[in-house]
Amino acid sequence: MLRWLDIIKFANNGTPAPDKRVEKTPEEWKALLTEEQFKITRLKGTERAFSSELCSYFAPGRYVCVCCDTALFDAEEKFESGTGWPSFTQPIKENAVAYHKDRSLGMQRIEARCNTCDAHLGHVFQDGPMPSGLRYCINALSLKKVAVSEKKIDFGGGCFWCTEAIFQRLRGVIKVESGYSGGTVINPTYREVCSGTTGHAEIVEITYKPEEISFEDLLKIHLSTHNPTTVDRQGADSGSQYRSIIFYRNEEEKQTAMRVIDEAQKSYSDMIVTQLQMFEHFYKAENYHQDYYNQNQEAGYCQAVINPKLSKFRDLYHDKLKQ
Repeated sequence: MLRWLDIIKFANNGTPAPDKRVEKTPEEWKALLTEEQFKITRLKGTERAFSSELCSYFAPGRYVCVCCDTALFDAEEKFESGTGWPSFTQPIKENAVAYHKDRSLGMQRIEARCNTCDAHLGHVFQDGPMPSGLRYCINALSLKKVAVSEKKIDFGGGCFWCTEAIFQRLRGVIKVESGYSGGTVINPTYREVCSGTTGHAEIVEITYKPEEISFEDLLKIHLSTHNPTTVDRQGADSGSQYRSIIFYRNEEEKQTAMRVIDEAQKSYSDMIVTQLQMFEHFYKAENYHQDYYNQNQEAGYCQAVINPKLSKFRDLYHDKLKQ
């Protein structure tokens, strides 16, 4: 998660390279954009406050650059700032937005541009909501709203290496990332989480297609591929970071999770102790934790712990596996 110090660093030293570059002449941009869009994005204009309905529009989706269609922000990071411009707490990726010092109008500000095509978006300020404290103040005319069918679910059940390896193999799952949630420290490290002092759980964040696999099915698989009846323990791994937990994003998901837990209880003689908690933020773990099993299948932990879990999982859910 980016914070103000990261923004300053990028403004001083340069933003990470974009995934691609799109460059056009002013005449080519004029042919693609409306007069107002061109004024905002290519000439660094500012639209009138409260001139767009996007300020108070919070439906799920994604916001892309109106010039080059690069994904910039997710609707989950949008909030009502009361400023009159669409506001976000984080970009969709670290390298989606570029940051430049702006000394115009007698002020010291940080300008936000599309890192792909250099379109002017707006500015970044340090008066946003926690945990990031950032407010991306963006011109609505620089954005285009795109509907997306994919959703996210976050839960933990012991070491995230195991959980990641299981859910990567399900049909309908687009992406699985390992990380931390449920604690009190911003951007915790693995060492800090393992100390048990931050309150975070090791979790995975799953991006999936609900038309191919449902929220309910993902929960059922989660509750049947780890032991949800042990407090702060999975096998030899012990500590609050290994607790069984499900993060819900709305009341409907909470009610579904409660019903799935009740149904799963019939398969266990001991009480299910899986926690239910409102999702706040996912902190992605260090790079060496990502895709761990696939990159380290010969490692002792993978052989002794993950392989048996995967074997059981394949037997139970062979009809839901990717080809």
